[in-house]
Amino acid sequence: MSTTLVIYEDNARLRQSLELLLNDNSGFSVIGAFSDCTKVVEQMDSLQPELVVMDIDMPIMNGIEGVKKIKAEFPNIKVVMYTVFDDDNRIFDCICSGANGYLLKNTSPLKLIQGLQELAEGGAPMSPFVAQKVFQHFRKQNLPSGTAFNLSEREKEILEMLVQGNSYKMIAAKGNIAIDTVKKHLHNIYNKLHVSCGTEAVAKALQHKIIRFS
Repeated sequence: MSTTLVIYEDNARLRQSLELLLNDNSGFSVIGAFSDCTKVVEQMDSLQPELVVMDIDMPIMNGIEGVKKIKAEFPNIKVVMYTVFDDDNRIFDCICSGANGYLLKNTSPLKLIQGLQELAEGGAPMSPFVAQKVFQHFRKQNLPSGTAFNLSEREKEILEMLVQGNSYKMIAAKGNIAIDTVKKHLHNIYNKLHVSCGTEAVAKALQHKIIRFS
């Protein structure tokens, strides 16, 4: 069964290209595509998508406000930002607003599809450049060391790779384990950290200095 998603993108050509790409045997079904998110709550209520691909710079209401409205009313809908903006303020505004992932528009079509597949499975896809910015930001903070949340050494290794922006497939390759094993580890990690998704796990790991800062 296809994963349903909605696209918010004010560039008509790009919006149409995304529709064609994601409807073309990618495992997704685009059930809505809009040039702005002024009616986002009504659209989410009507369409009930599993995923949302959200641009930031749109007329009338920007994507950050759109994410806030989605998460306030429909917290289970997963939202990935898809934007040209890579500055710290927008990245962290989106994460704090509840975005589940952050991909730049220079992401290749294949990487975009892989990121959305990971998002659907509970991951937190981020472009490597964005992941590095997140990592550097929290590394500079003088945050007190917190509890390790009873994570095993293996779980800490998996979490560290997630923080660094690795996909499930990359974590599996680096850890020499199966992707299903990665998912099982992440499920246990989420439970121990009392979070529901990869983005929250990354934020908590950095906040409490659970992983190693190198």
